[in-house]
Amino acid sequence: MQQDIAILKATRANILKQMEGVSLEQLNEIPDGFNNNLIWNAGHVAVTQQLLCYAMSGVEVKLPKEIIAAYRKGAKPESTVTQTEVDQIKAWLTTSIDWLAADLGAGVFKTYKEYATSYGFTLTSIADAVSFNNVHEGMHLGYMIALKKKLGL
Repeated sequence: MQQDIAILKATRANILKQMEGVSLEQLNEIPDGFNNNLIWNAGHVAVTQQLLCYAMSGVEVKLPKEIIAAYRKGAKPESTVTQTEVDQIKAWLTTSIDWLAADLGAGVFKTYKEYATSYGFTLTSIADAVSFNNVHEGMHLGYMIALKKKLGL
């Protein structure tokens, strides 16, 4: 799983790079043809990793419940995100990798509740979840690139 963690680090670095030099207003803007914005996608990947890896393993998630609710699958931006929340999301994008790597190494994930993703793949283990999470994050990185292009950034 070290390779999966290395891929996760690279994807997260690219997600953070997409946010560099982007104003708070631009992070919050939802362009025509899109259902969400740049900051929602960033928050969504952090939350989804927690749900796929932790919640489905019966392990308590490490992000606040209100953040989970705001950025989980099916949620959409309901209000303007503040700079403080942007900074927190950026921090979680880095620290949640460290949490996952440490918890994998410590053997925290003992069980896994099978989960059929909307992608058409069923997760049956923490290894499946970590691997699939990378696919999911790559997809949202692509959304962020498309959002920036639509916004003219």
